[in-house]
Order: sequence, then C-alpha cells, then structure tokens
Amino acid sequence: MTDFQREREALGAWLHRLRRDAGLNGKELAERLGWAPSKVSRIEHGRQTPTNADLAAWSRACGQPDAAAELTARLQALDSHYVTWRRSLRAGHAPRQRVGMELDRATTVLRVFEPGMVPGLLQTAGYARSLFTALVALQGTPDDVPQAVEARMERQRVLYHAGHEFHFVLTEAALRARLCPPEAHRGQLDRLLAVASLPGVRLGVIPDTATLPLAPLHSFWIFDDRLVQVETWTAEVNVFEESEIALYRRVFDRYVTVARYGSAARAIVSSVLAECGQSDEVIDASVPPQLGRDSQ
Repeated sequence: MTDFQREREALGAWLHRLRRDAGLNGKELAERLGWAPSKVSRIEHGRQTPTNADLAAWSRACGQPDAAAELTARLQALDSHYVTWRRSLRAGHAPRQRVGMELDRATTVLRVFEPGMVPGLLQTAGYARSLFTALVALQGTPDDVPQAVEARMERQRVLYHAGHEFHFVLTEAALRARLCPPEAHRGQLDRLLAVASLPGVRLGVIPDTATLPLAPLHSFWIFDDRLVQVETWTAEVNVFEESEIALYRRVFDRYVTVARYGSAARAIVSSVLAECGQSDEVIDASVPPQLGRDSQ
C-alpha cells in the first residue's frame, strides 16, 4: 500500500467517525448531502479522494463546520506528509484540536515523548491558555484561545475511556519549563500527580541526572503502530512508513529505560512542585508568556 493510500484511508476514517458521532448512518448523510450512498462509502473506505467542497459539506452536515479547515489541510497534504501550521491553523486552534480528538479516540495505544513541555492531553486549562495565547501572537492565527482551551480539555476525556492505553515519557526539564504564570505552573504539576494514578495512564519522568541514551531532538507521538506525528515550529509532520515508525518505537523504548515510574516519578514531580512553592521569583505581568508548540 502506498503512503498516499494510507493517508487517504486515514482521512476516510476521520470522516467516518465524524458521521458516526453525529448519529448518522451512511444513507442518512448521503441524503443530507444529495449524494449517492456509494460515494459516502467510497470516501470513508479510502477508495475515493474527496474534494475541498466535499469536506466542507460533510463537516456542515455532521454539525461540525469548524472541522473542515483541518480536514482540508490533511487532504492537501496527502502526497507530502507535511501540513504547515499556516494552512492547518487558518481557522484557529480549536478546529485542529477537534480533529485531533478523532485520532485520539481511534488509537488504542498512544506513546508520547516530550522533552520540553507537558503534552496537551495532560495540560490544565491555565497551562494550555498560556501556550495558545503565545502561539496566536507568534503565528498571527485567529484568536480563538477560549475555544481552543475548551476543545483541548474535551480531548482529555479519552484518558478515562476503557480500552485505551497512554504512555507518556517526559524529561524533568519539561516539568521545570516556565511556560505559564507560577500559579498555573503549580496547578499543572498537581494535575500530573493526579493523572498519573489513572488506570490507563503510565507516566515516566527522566531525571536531570540521568544519562540519556539519545539526544532529545524533538517531541513525538506514536499512534498505535500506524502513525507518528512530529511538530516543528512551521508544520506537523506525519510519518506513515513502517520502517520509520519502528525507528521511533526504538527511540521511545530507549528513553523508557532511563525514565522513572510510579513513586519515583511522583517524587520528581513533587520535588519540582516544592521548588515552585519556595521560589521568590516575581514574573513581570507585562512580559508575555514563553512560547510553546501546539504539542498536540
């Protein structure tokens, strides 16, 4: 199977879930769109490439018009694996979060390595708000911060779904990074202590004192064994090649060998939290928050 076909099938799967979440069967959606039911089936099964107009109509018919922007960006990137933020975020961050929600739900085992910040699925509203505010200012995208934060919080419901597994590996540096006001930072660390106890969540922390097996070049998310997503400052890179996914798995597994889990991980988080409480540092409210990537 070609990469193009894999990505077309992935797009069809997202459209299928969008229809299902709207409570529509294929025939009902086709009637709303004025299409033959066979067209809905071909698109969902990756046998036909939808047009931009098809995606916009599909999103509207399912009651999710904001999803069209991200779906269109993915359609345009079928042959490149490369979705620029300028294109992906042209309707704001909230639509991107809603489409990401579909990918989260369709994933049984999610592995995340993050060396610089707390991953989106573990963020508090205050932490996420600072990140989105900084990104809007940096990229000049539509200012939909409240909606983006709400969508990110909604995505986190998947953490409580039975049958899903989440394995996060963070560096201690990611816990220390001051990407939001001190109060929000402390709340974020408290959140990590709470979420680490969820049945489907495994949280690993690499201490500053650990000897790293590999340089932490960038964060990455592994969705089952079918997709890896990497974020740069300019784009989201989607990796579908089996050999490349396998390489990311090996990289992840090497970081796991030096991470601390259970009580040892909680001790690191608690230590950073205690340092935050003892700090006398005063952050000038006139200085904008530090910049962070979307981090899913």
